[in-house]
Amino acid sequence: MVKPGTSPVGSSLRPAARASRGFTLLELMLVLVIAAFAAAVTPPLLSAAMPSLQLKSTAREVAAALRFARDYAAARQTEAVVLLDLEERRYTVSGRAKNFSIPDGLEVEIDTVASELTGDRAGGIRFYPDGSSTGGRVTLARGERSFKVDIDWLTGRVQILD
Repeated sequence: MVKPGTSPVGSSLRPAARASRGFTLLELMLVLVIAAFAAAVTPPLLSAAMPSLQLKSTAREVAAALRFARDYAAARQTEAVVLLDLEERRYTVSGRAKNFSIPDGLEVEIDTVASELTGDRAGGIRFYPDGSSTGGRVTLARGERSFKVDIDWLTGRVQILD
């Protein structure tokens, strides 16, 4: 007969204590299988999203360069221009010495007034001290996905359209 509060022979732990000792080998193997599956599936999903992220990032960079040129023209009371060279896949901004690059794989088009075209595949958007501009549009695309960076000629406002 077992006295109350004691355990049967061969077991020194109460049932509640025995259940919380740790994980079984089966549970650990199941967790490892799930982690291996997640590690195998995640990289292809991320790499598929990268081109779209690069496209959106480049559209934001071009829009930021145009906004900088507009602010530069107003602050310095002078004209400022963003020149795009689609053959060389780069653009320059008044007030900045750096040449900015356009990633490979992106299709780029510029629509601007004829007076700002400097070649078949090069042209600029000019901003004036009062905030106005020559206006235009820079279109960036990869496959079916595209972003249009519009520049309003009257206000010089820059916006990104899907």
